[in-house]
Amino acid sequence: MKLHKSTTLVIGASENPERYSYKAIVQLLRHKHAVEAISQKTGNLQSVMFNTTLIAFTDIDTVTMYVGPKNQAAYFEYIISLQPRRVIFNPGTENPDFYALLDQHDITHTEACTLVMLSIGVY
Repeated sequence: MKLHKSTTLVIGASENPERYSYKAIVQLLRHKHAVEAISQKTGNLQSVMFNTTLIAFTDIDTVTMYVGPKNQAAYFEYIISLQPRRVIFNPGTENPDFYALLDQHDITHTEACTLVMLSIGVY
């Protein structure tokens, strides 16, 4: 299976099939995207191991958020340090305070659903 050159980081990964982060990882892999994941708990999904520490990845193109605004502050500096091209704020994760910080670092952000973006070919 050939993967895209860009890598997506899923923040808030879950092994629970009912969670949208789980569904996003499955669909990202199905669409041949490389995936990294951060979670509160260790785990894995298909070929993706969940990291519980903030790994200094060097090739993150997209960060897709599955953590609510009240728990995002712990990730602000980390995400900026990764210098991703964009951050996707899935429904329920919208955070205007974080948008302002991303703007200061020229990181694109969008309020969208990763699953929908993948399904309609605009990811």
